[in-house]
Amino acid sequence: MQPMKIMILMTIVIGLVGVLFKRNLLLRILSLDVMSTGIISLFVFTAARSGRRAPTIVTNPASPYADPVPQAVVLTSIVIGFSIVALLLVCAISLAKRFPTLDVKEIERYRED
Repeated sequence: MQPMKIMILMTIVIGLVGVLFKRNLLLRILSLDVMSTGIISLFVFTAARSGRRAPTIVTNPASPYADPVPQAVVLTSIVIGFSIVALLLVCAISLAKRFPTLDVKEIERYRED
């Protein structure tokens, strides 16, 4: 396995472990962002092709060109991921104003009372 792919998979696993085992809400949001970055990096690494030209350059029409659709999908996923993290941070701020902690177990305990 290539070293870059191993590092990308480690990033995904580190983010997943943080989402599953951290009790602090901000650390969970950060772990979710790390995992999302690893998944996007995996898509970019998998789709990378060398020797392709941009589809707008017409120096040699017979040479293969890079497909812009996967690039657009990855760019869209980056924007959606950013907006999800922003929304989660707003929700965390709202919870911090309502409860005196960001510990998930403590918030659940306050909610039950």
